Amino acid sequence: MAIKFQYNKTSLGELGKQLKIRRNALPTIKSKESALRSEVKRAKDTARDLKEQLDAAIARYDYMSALWGEFDTTLLRIEDVNLSMRKIAGVRIPEFEGILFEQKPFDAFSSPLWFSDGVRILKELAELGIRYEVFNRRMELLDYARRKTTQKVNLYEKVQIPGYEDAIRKIKRFMEDEENLSKSAQKIVKTRQQQQAAEESKL
Repeated sequence: MAIKFQYNKTSLGELGKQLKIRRNALPTIKSKESALRSEVKRAKDTARDLKEQLDAAIARYDYMSALWGEFDTTLLRIEDVNLSMRKIAGVRIPEFEGILFEQKPFDAFSSPLWFSDGVRILKELAELGIRYEVFNRRMELLDYARRKTTQKVNLYEKVQIPGYEDAIRKIKRFMEDEENLSKSAQKIVKTRQQQQAAEESKL
């Protein structure tokens, strides 16, 4: 990224301000990146644990697979999933609060004995599945924010800060050269004036 500047004090002052802003912001952005990195790992680990629990629960009830054919699927329905939002390192992420189930009453005497167990099992599997999805989404949101923050750290560290430093160096060097030239020119003019004055005094 080429930094546009002019060889004057105004440009030098503006570049100095921009450089200071980036140098001051860099530690904050780096700590945000670090916080996001650890939160991504935590969300990823939790999502993996929940997936393992879900797979284990499905496997645990595998022996009942033949019975599910006679289960009344209208008995249980997810009415709503309660989520809240909270911020981690400036990123809004979902927080699982609970599930609202709509359960139809059923006759325990005329229905198969295992129906009440079936309802309980379905609630357990639904909660594990939804918790997993929430943590998976949380991981995606945090990871996206982490990648963006890493890009910003790299932009500041590897492109903008060195770019501003280089531009400031060039302006300072130019202004020093200009000042030296001006001083040299003044010396030459002064020497000539002195020579001329000396010659005139001889006359």
